[in-house]
Amino acid sequence: MAVNLNTFVYAGELFPGGFAGVSLLVQRTVLKFCGVQVPYSALYLALNAFPVYISFRYIGRRFTLYSVLMIVISSLLADVIPSYALTDDVLLCAVFGGMMNGFAVVCCLFADATSGGTDFIAIYFAERRGRDMWNVIFAGNCIVLAVAGLLFGWNSALYSIIFQFASTQVLNMLYHRYQKATLLIITSRPDELYHVIQNLANHSATKFAGRGCFRGEEKFLLYTVVSGDQAGALAKELRKADPDVFINVLQTKELLGRFFTRAND
Repeated sequence: MAVNLNTFVYAGELFPGGFAGVSLLVQRTVLKFCGVQVPYSALYLALNAFPVYISFRYIGRRFTLYSVLMIVISSLLADVIPSYALTDDVLLCAVFGGMMNGFAVVCCLFADATSGGTDFIAIYFAERRGRDMWNVIFAGNCIVLAVAGLLFGWNSALYSIIFQFASTQVLNMLYHRYQKATLLIITSRPDELYHVIQNLANHSATKFAGRGCFRGEEKFLLYTVVSGDQAGALAKELRKADPDVFINVLQTKELLGRFFTRAND
């Protein structure tokens, strides 16, 4: 995260999303109008104080402590690591910087932590609503970039939107915990496969009795919904338990009702 700030972001004069972008916006605004260089780490840590409190109270203590560790180290490294421009092409900085930023955030999420700022907000609402909120955060970041455009010119702001879009796409592609997948499972061993679902995903299922049209054999349909990051591993284990199983995996846009979500701590 810090290397990305000091290479692609600074070289392209971009504004990353979230509180990192707000910190850079304040830093550059104070430097432009007051001639004072405010440390990035001081701004970033101050802005994260309230989201850290919300995370500690509502998301999880260990999750928050790991996130604070990430925030402190990345902000200090951003002040320590020297800036180095890999390229002077702003479009390349926006695309590859956004991809690198998204990958850094995904690494944090896989470690049950976050990079801070608006990521805390996204996870808080995802926990409460059971929906992926990264696109909503992207829309909020665009508002911050509009302010940056008014102060520093629209080229940087518009390229920064490309940066944010690339980052959000990497997040949506690699991290699926708050996405939902519906599994339609046709099998002759429903009870055995149900235990696989229950043990691996901690979800229940609904069983329907039926008959195959081609051979006229008795079949059962198991209907279940799991988290997006569980679908692939679960389908693999179901095929081990019943090599003849037929599984249709559908993307679930919205889910209403009770749904088990693994706690962060």
